[in-house]
Amino acid sequence: MTRSKNRYHALSIGAHWLTLALLVAVYALIELRGIFPKGTAAHEAMETWHFMLGLTVLGMVAVRLVLRLVFRAPPITPAPAAWMLWLAKAMYVALYAFMIAMPLLGWLALGADGEPVPFFGLHLPALIAPNEALAENFEEIHETIGTIGYYLIGLHAAAALFHHYFMGDDTLSRMLPWRARGRRAGAQPQPLTPRRQ
Repeated sequence: MTRSKNRYHALSIGAHWLTLALLVAVYALIELRGIFPKGTAAHEAMETWHFMLGLTVLGMVAVRLVLRLVFRAPPITPAPAAWMLWLAKAMYVALYAFMIAMPLLGWLALGADGEPVPFFGLHLPALIAPNEALAENFEEIHETIGTIGYYLIGLHAAAALFHHYFMGDDTLSRMLPWRARGRRAGAQPQPLTPRRQ
């Protein structure tokens, strides 16, 4: 399985955008659950799906880490300053830590609360014995890191757009799934000309 030198492997690209879609769904479910009264079937279903998709994010993190080992990240062209590369690595570490910590905290909170741990028809084992005080602490930490996650994801997206539109490098285009078609790598887009009548 090969890829262009200036693009991520197709599997890495797919895993990246699938992770984003899962994160959007996880956040949407927990934010929109308030539409339904607490204790109703719809409210409980949204919380269950929030947890199950959150655990799926944890699984995707494992897949992405394996893909990063198997397929090297293509270099950014033109190469940015060293301090930008350092910031990018720090952001990746923060994002991966966020995507690992959040599902685990949710898992711990459910176990400490003595509630079942659902995962698409299965019941996962609790990671901790029931403890009401710990459950509240885990939930508070989970919510706090969840708020921080909005800023991490937003900064990650803003940085990619900044590199694309202001720095003029291929940071963003390396990960776009449709970039491989239509244009030769490194070719400049041709200006549109009006069609002759």
